[in-house]
Amino acid sequence: MENLKIDISKVSGFVSDKAIDDYEQLANESLKALYKKSGKGSDFLGWVELPDTITDEFLSDVEATAASLKAKADYVVVVGIGGSYLGARAVIDALNNSFDWLQTKRENPVILYAGQNIGEDYTSELLNFLSDKSFAVVVISKSGTTTEPAIAFRLLKELVEEKFGKNGAKDRIVAITDASRGALRTLADQEGYKTYVIPDDVGGRYSVLTPVGLLPIAVAGFDIRQLVKGAVDMKGLTSPEVPFKENPASLYAATRNELYKNGKAIEIMVNYQPKLHFVTEWWKQLYGESEGKDNKGIFPAGVDFSTDLHSMGQWIQEGVRNIFETVLTIKTANETLKVPSDCANLDGLNFLAGKRIDEVNKMAELGTLIAHLDGGVPNIKIELPQLNEYYLGQMIYFYEIACGISGYILGVNPFDQPGVEAYKKNMFALLEKPGFEAETKAMRQRIK
Repeated sequence: MENLKIDISKVSGFVSDKAIDDYEQLANESLKALYKKSGKGSDFLGWVELPDTITDEFLSDVEATAASLKAKADYVVVVGIGGSYLGARAVIDALNNSFDWLQTKRENPVILYAGQNIGEDYTSELLNFLSDKSFAVVVISKSGTTTEPAIAFRLLKELVEEKFGKNGAKDRIVAITDASRGALRTLADQEGYKTYVIPDDVGGRYSVLTPVGLLPIAVAGFDIRQLVKGAVDMKGLTSPEVPFKENPASLYAATRNELYKNGKAIEIMVNYQPKLHFVTEWWKQLYGESEGKDNKGIFPAGVDFSTDLHSMGQWIQEGVRNIFETVLTIKTANETLKVPSDCANLDGLNFLAGKRIDEVNKMAELGTLIAHLDGGVPNIKIELPQLNEYYLGQMIYFYEIACGISGYILGVNPFDQPGVEAYKKNMFALLEKPGFEAETKAMRQRIK
C-alpha cells in the first residue's frame, strides 16, 4: 500500500543536504521527547499515543450517536472555534461532494458551523435559516465559557427548545467538553445531554482524532475507522524507531527549520484541489498557534491554486524572497473527466482534447513549481496517494507529530498559546465584564 510521501529535493538549491542532515540528532531527540513526555508542554501530549488507544467500543458509540442525529436532523450545527471545528471541517469539506448541500434528498445531514465568529449577520442568518428546519447541535468547548461559541450556543439552544421543547432538545444536543468541570459540563449534566470528553492532555488544535473531530465527521457520513487507521499507520511510519532520512515528519520539521534559519520566514501551504481549502486553514492554526512565540516562528500562509495564481501569483513569483512553499498534492483524482473536442476550436484548446482535467491540473502544478523555483522560492512536496479518509488520517497525524518536532527544534513550547489571551482580556475590559474594572478604566484611557 502507498503512503504519504515527502519530497524535499526542490530545496537543495537554497539549503544544503548536509545542513538538513545535521538536524538528525536534534530531530531524533525532539521526537523521543514527545514520546517520553520530557519536553516543554508535556502535560498536553496525549495526542501522541492517541491513535493506538482508540477502541472499537468507542468508535461504535460515536457511530451510534451519529446515526441518532442523522435520524432526527437534516442539518447539524457544529458549535466551536479554532481547533474545536477546523479539523472536522477540513476532513468534511475535503470528502464532501461540493454540491451535495444543494440536493433536496441527501443521505446525510448538512454540517453547518457556528461560534467560529461573532458576526451578527452570519449568526442571525443561520438562525433564520434553521427556524423551519429539522436540526441538531454538537457543541464543543472544554470550559463552555469561550465567548464566540458560548454566544452562539445560547442562541441555538433557545431555538432548539422553542422548536422541539425541552425533552426534544435533550435528544438533539450533544456536548463535547471537560470530563468533570466547566459551565458546559454543568449544563449538560443538568439537561441530560449526551456527552463526550475532551481529554485533559489534548489541546484543541491536536484534537481531530478525539470526539471533537470524529463525531462531526461521522455525522457527515464518513468512515472514522479508516481515518483512525490512517493515523495509526502514520504513527508507525514516524515513530522514534524510524531512521531520520526515512521519517517524513522529521524531514519536514528539519527542512522547514533550516529554511527559516536561512531567512525564509513565511511558509505558504499550496493546494491544487479546492476541496483542501480548510485543510490549509487547519494547518495554519496548528503551526501558527504552536510555533509563533518568543518572537520566533514561521508565518503560515495559504493559497488555493490555480485560482490564486491569478491573484497572488505575481507576488509569489517576484515579491520579497522570504518565502517557501509546501505543496499538498493528491496523486490521483477520484473522478474522471476529460476535455471535449470542439469543431470550431475558437478557444484554441483542442490540443487538450481527450486529456483528463486532472492531467491539466498536474501540469499547472508542475509548471508553477518550476517557475517558482526559477523565481527563488524553495518547494517542499507532500503527496497523498488519494483523497479519502485513510490518507487524511495519515496526513493529520503526520502534520501533528511534525509540528511537535519542529516546535522543539525551534526551542518553543508547541502546546500552549499564551498570546491568544491578550485580545480576550482587552475585549472583556471594553465590554465591562465584572472583575475587569481596573482593566476597563485603563482601556478607556488608551482609546480616548
